[in-house]
Amino acid sequence: MEPWIFYALLSAIFAAAVAILGKIGIQGIDSTLATSVRAVVMAVFLAGAAVSLGKLKLLSTIDSRAFWFIFFSGIAGALSWFFYFLALKTGPATGVSALDRLSVVFVLVLAVLFLGEPLGWKNAIGAALLVSGAVLMVWK
Repeated sequence: MEPWIFYALLSAIFAAAVAILGKIGIQGIDSTLATSVRAVVMAVFLAGAAVSLGKLKLLSTIDSRAFWFIFFSGIAGALSWFFYFLALKTGPATGVSALDRLSVVFVLVLAVLFLGEPLGWKNAIGAALLVSGAVLMVWK
């Protein structure tokens, strides 16, 4: 198995844990506060990982263009989690997560438009199935 496939599967498993743990955790508290606490925990954890893995010395390798793209990626991630927890506060974990995973379809479209990645028939069918699955998971 390619390493990226293994890492992507781990990402999916931990994303599922975020939905379940987050849904339990936000009961009775404000979703914005919950998102903020989660972000602080993430920042501390990831800073600790960077320090323990000796990655801080690589900070000088980030040029200004890369920095701004990473910066705005962080803003997009924060907005994603802000709205994810807001939706999770009042919606079912399965429905919220299903709609959140439509990000795969949005990535496909944006990757074709901005990164020049090809759109083959397999990708198009996969995207259609993802959309269909998300609709089925939220349709009452």
